[in-house]
Amino acid sequence: MGVAIRTADAGDRELIVRLLDEAFQDDPVSGWVFPGTEERRAKHPGLMAAFTDIVLAAGRIDVTEDGSACALWLSIPADDGHAGQGEAGRDHDDVSDDEGPAQVREAVDPGNERIEAIGRLTAAIHPTGRAHEYLWMIGVSPRRQGEGLGTALIEAVLDRCDREGLPAYLEASSARSRALYERLGFADAGPALDLPDGPAMWPMWREPRAHGRPS
Repeated sequence: MGVAIRTADAGDRELIVRLLDEAFQDDPVSGWVFPGTEERRAKHPGLMAAFTDIVLAAGRIDVTEDGSACALWLSIPADDGHAGQGEAGRDHDDVSDDEGPAQVREAVDPGNERIEAIGRLTAAIHPTGRAHEYLWMIGVSPRRQGEGLGTALIEAVLDRCDREGLPAYLEASSARSRALYERLGFADAGPALDLPDGPAMWPMWREPRAHGRPS
């Protein structure tokens, strides 16, 4: 039986924030941004709320009907010379404004330089020059991981990418997620981004498949 998916709206904001917070509490990049466990528990939800608000305003959030998984997508135009603001914030209301990471830092935790740094680092490696779908984040409830929910969310958009001839891009934040994305047709889009004194992130690109993915 297939996974029922719908587009989230403003009424789903708290659900999405809670889901992302749960899903990314133990993520290596979240642990780098907020190294202390108590600090992460206290401040991580605010960062996830900032991400949610940006994508609700400028992109699309897909969520499973039962609220157990979500995917945050942004459609990047071909002429976007500043395609992203990274994991720590992207200002897609004005993509030419590179103050997005600083604004998110100020809103979430002004004293935490890593919130701004990661935004600028990931923005610097984001491909430009071709329209593409950007998978910013995907979160699955820890209680439901391993059931294929994340794959279903991604494949729904990749199917459309194949039909429309659009590539897709993401940054994998763990070796486990990187392996999943490879199975879905993504390949390394350059060297890994090694966060200062922290984990690696892998930029990954997927060319559209003219006849869809093999079943």
